[in-house]
Amino acid sequence: MKKKLVSMLLVLACTLSMAACGAKDDAGNDTKEPVTAKVIDVELTNEEYAFGVDKTQPELLEQVNAFVKEIKEDGTLEAICDKYFGNGTPEAVESAKLDDSKDQLVVATNAAFEPFEYTEGDKYLGIDMEIAKLLADKLNKELVIQNMDFDAVCLSVGQQKCDIAMAGLTIKPDREEYVTFSEPYYEASQKLIVPSTDKTFDDCKDADAVVALLNKLTDKNTIGVQNGTTGQFYVEGDADWEFEGLPATCKTYKNGSLAVQDMLNGNIDYVIIDSAPADAITTAINKMQ
Repeated sequence: MKKKLVSMLLVLACTLSMAACGAKDDAGNDTKEPVTAKVIDVELTNEEYAFGVDKTQPELLEQVNAFVKEIKEDGTLEAICDKYFGNGTPEAVESAKLDDSKDQLVVATNAAFEPFEYTEGDKYLGIDMEIAKLLADKLNKELVIQNMDFDAVCLSVGQQKCDIAMAGLTIKPDREEYVTFSEPYYEASQKLIVPSTDKTFDDCKDADAVVALLNKLTDKNTIGVQNGTTGQFYVEGDADWEFEGLPATCKTYKNGSLAVQDMLNGNIDYVIIDSAPADAITTAINKMQ
């Protein structure tokens, strides 16, 4: 009986020990370190972000374009970006309640796209949100922020429910059905996120090398993306962008954080998302691993 009990305890100890080891590498070996997310530092695309303005408000478009030019030239935009990419301190932005009797600037966003827009409690932070506050002040309007799913942002402006979309929006022809884009204010790109144990792309020096390896995937592989973003168009293929698409299965998420967490849980293989959010998301999630 004692021998059987000892054997059972040994089995339990081994099981707990294996569980404590956590993740396995590509060869199936246990790793001592927990799996984290790793951004492959290669730009897969080149894009431009702009604000999507209500088509029925051409005067607002003129004001926004003048404002974008001003904050680029006087260093304001650079200073805001430095708060999120450098050593600056982000400033929280508050939203007023929607009130038709007041002179308000109603901004549509998806506040799950750090560092461009995200929330802390009932306050908004991010590059776009700080720009939105400055724009509202410039126009002598009260700022109202409407937080919604990303794929509803341009539609809400097209339906005149909001005045302007500020959501890390890449200029794209099909979105011009709903909004008129302002002058661009930020250059962006897509990047690949992989588990830290995956060494497949470590030696890649350029986009061609990464794409060549991605094209070796099959529909048994899954790449996560944020729904309605350039990452989805890149994986599924898009004629407007001249994206050929990838052979992997594309899985969409409400935000990039959910996709990266699902990857770390072993449910998908990779994630493709905009470069700045890729860095912000992996940094935040890796701190919790």
